Amino acid sequence: MPPDHEAVAEHVFAALADPSRRAILATLAADGPATATDLAARLPITRQAIAKHLALLAEAGLVTAEPGERRRVRYRVRSAPMQVAQQFLAALARDWESPLGALKDHLDRGARGPYPTAPDQTRGHDG
Repeated sequence: MPPDHEAVAEHVFAALADPSRRAILATLAADGPATATDLAARLPITRQAIAKHLALLAEAGLVTAEPGERRRVRYRVRSAPMQVAQQFLAALARDWESPLGALKDHLDRGARGPYPTAPDQTRGHDG
């Protein structure tokens, strides 16, 4: 992954680390563009806190600010940075698929044992 994509992914993950920012993004994704005041009415977060979170989300490229009527700024979700983060995670998953598959096969073989099942030796002999 190119260094600039890694930087984008780093910003996305840092922004998504906060549950309030995740809630803001989820609300914008579900309900469409909204102002900080609109979001404060829908979420248990103050308008001032939402404004700070929106600034961090905008810095990460996850939202874009659009001028609205009466100088109100509406925020809209941007999917491009999320796609970069998804590509980062997909590459990471590809790197782990083979080793994890080999580990699973090894553990499965160990659970069955390397040898055929021996006859039950716990029973007494008739002898």
